[in-house]
Amino acid sequence: MSLDFLDKFVSQTKTDNLKTKDYPKEYSNLKLRVSFGQGALAKIPWVQVVAPDVATSNGYYPVYLFYKEENILILSYGIGENFDEFDSWKPEIHSSKQRIDEFIEKPFRYGNSYISNYYEPIVDGEVVKYLRDGIPLTKESMEEEFNSLIDFYKECMDIDLKDETSTISQGLFYLEQQLEDFIINNWNETQFGKKYDLIYEEGELKSQQYQTDIGRIDILAKDKQNGCYVVIELKRNQTSDDTVGQLARYMGWIQEHLNDSNVKGIIVAGKYDAKLNYARKMIPNTEVFLYQVDFSLNEYRR
Repeated sequence: MSLDFLDKFVSQTKTDNLKTKDYPKEYSNLKLRVSFGQGALAKIPWVQVVAPDVATSNGYYPVYLFYKEENILILSYGIGENFDEFDSWKPEIHSSKQRIDEFIEKPFRYGNSYISNYYEPIVDGEVVKYLRDGIPLTKESMEEEFNSLIDFYKECMDIDLKDETSTISQGLFYLEQQLEDFIINNWNETQFGKKYDLIYEEGELKSQQYQTDIGRIDILAKDKQNGCYVVIELKRNQTSDDTVGQLARYMGWIQEHLNDSNVKGIIVAGKYDAKLNYARKMIPNTEVFLYQVDFSLNEYRR
């Protein structure tokens, strides 16, 4: 797909226009969102491409961030400002890529996001040119960089939207995002409810999105028989390696901070794959449960 929208975006950042209705709504079967600010001009307007049901402030996604004062356009491994950094992207991004706040001194916002590429845009009338370290760039090379990041994003989200995806398939993806709430709300009717208890403190549910200093556990429960903790992680939009690594991290935290050497780990996934199988073999006391989302239409007959 073409990056024509990017020229329009950069040109519009030089104006007071906040309107975005004329921009495309999709790119590569993902949602495309544009913002120049709400009510007032933003210091850092952006263009992001996101999977279905991912919020701007609470998710991760490819995003162009235009730092107007520095005149730097950054193609970023974006991380929402309310999103747990530990749960975003793959570990190699955190270890190998430069953060924006390491590239720009005291950025106004989004300093915790990582840099994929950067550009110096030059607006000359209706023509927009892009340089990197003083060297002109072609649109073809920029499209390749953008599409490469999007492909990597889809891999991280563990979704395949490269081919034509039916509306129903995308709808099922929306439903899967509600998996955590569904399990909590129907706890006693699930297999989990027969063996484990949810954790309450003074009548308030603490099990869902249990807060630790290394991130939030999807669901933390306790074994009915021995009182040991059970860490439940949902593999909704991550790779198998990320899910197992995250589970191991939380189990280690429970063992050290809640003094439970018998902590158990459970992964809830839509499908079982070889990577998941090999990864969990290295972590004792773990199980995998599979979920299924079905959609059907039944004719109403009077």
